[in-house]
Amino acid sequence: MSSPALALGFDYGRRRIGVAVGGQSTGSAQPLTVVACRDDGPDWDAIAGLIGEWQPDRLVVGLPYNDDGSESDMTRRARKFAGRLQARFRIRAELVDERLTSREAADRLRAERAAGTRRRRVRKEDVDMGAAAVILQDWLDSGT
Repeated sequence: MSSPALALGFDYGRRRIGVAVGGQSTGSAQPLTVVACRDDGPDWDAIAGLIGEWQPDRLVVGLPYNDDGSESDMTRRARKFAGRLQARFRIRAELVDERLTSREAADRLRAERAAGTRRRRVRKEDVDMGAAAVILQDWLDSGT
């Protein structure tokens, strides 16, 4: 199966969900935005707006496994989020192991700041969007 023309990647979190966009035309993923997530769940209206704007062919959600590969409460929450995304928007949702993506995103942002290509300090929202881009890039690179 060929890669979709466009995909949205999600880094699910209890307070924020990082979102990235990418696809086969560029072969790369870019940070896009952050969507709020509260006790009653994600801001579905904001997610619907992004899906309406970008019209993705695929949704990619990171699964936060523990370092030893075991599942945690957050793994189950992210899996549930992916299922709800797929059911709500009728777009196939893929799951990707996201171990260490937030650390990788933070390291990249700090390196950009140190190199002078990034002016502002690294915010949590930047890390969440960056982690979503790493998740989506890993998925694109896998050729799934």
